[in-house]
Amino acid sequence: MTKPLADRIALVTGASRGIGYATARALAKAGAHIVAVARTQGGLEELDDAIRKDGGSATLVPLNLTDSDGIARLGAALNDRHGKLDILVGNAGVSGPSSPLGHIEMKPWNDVLAINVSANFQLIRCMEPLMRKSDAGRAVFVTSGAANKACAYLGPYAASKAALETLARVWAAETASTALRINLFNPGPIRTRMRAAVFPGEDPLTLDTPEQVAEFIVPMCAPSWNETGKFYDYTTRSLLSFQPPA
Repeated sequence: MTKPLADRIALVTGASRGIGYATARALAKAGAHIVAVARTQGGLEELDDAIRKDGGSATLVPLNLTDSDGIARLGAALNDRHGKLDILVGNAGVSGPSSPLGHIEMKPWNDVLAINVSANFQLIRCMEPLMRKSDAGRAVFVTSGAANKACAYLGPYAASKAALETLARVWAAETASTALRINLFNPGPIRTRMRAAVFPGEDPLTLDTPEQVAEFIVPMCAPSWNETGKFYDYTTRSLLSFQPPA
């Protein structure tokens, strides 16, 4: 039986753990070749073992996404090797300090923006030419409800996710007449290491797992997915428009 994502090339950031790991593995099970990007070599190797066990394949890319030149080199390497990119899952993110705004130094602020916003901007710049070579380029960026709730003590994270959402909206608008489809995915509270660090008193067993979330991201990466400029909220299982009502 032909798998739905056979012959598709999928780049997943933050692929060494959590939602990125689960999504990479789920995309591989659906037939995609995974280009797994993360800082942690050990986590990438564990992912590779799991994907191979499932009968899939992956290319491991140990890369700190603050290295914008490294992202550019990755784009060039993908062009040389595959000549296209079918799927981009912008999952990598950091929570940053949980402190009042006035207590946050510039370095941690800049560190959060570098990963959550600037890295995704560079990915768009470097991967769009490759995605335009695909017959059905699909991009999904993982966001957070914090972008709209403006939660106290999560200022850098909330601001960066709000910026990411706007970035995705702009890209969706710019590519609306092409074969690309650009969307956002909000997983809500999920059983991840980042969530545990921000909310240490929360019982993780009350939360859904990254594997459950990944099953909803995979269809958004398929050629059959025709929506663009939309926001999928996992908690409510709702596909929402970016645009406010007229």
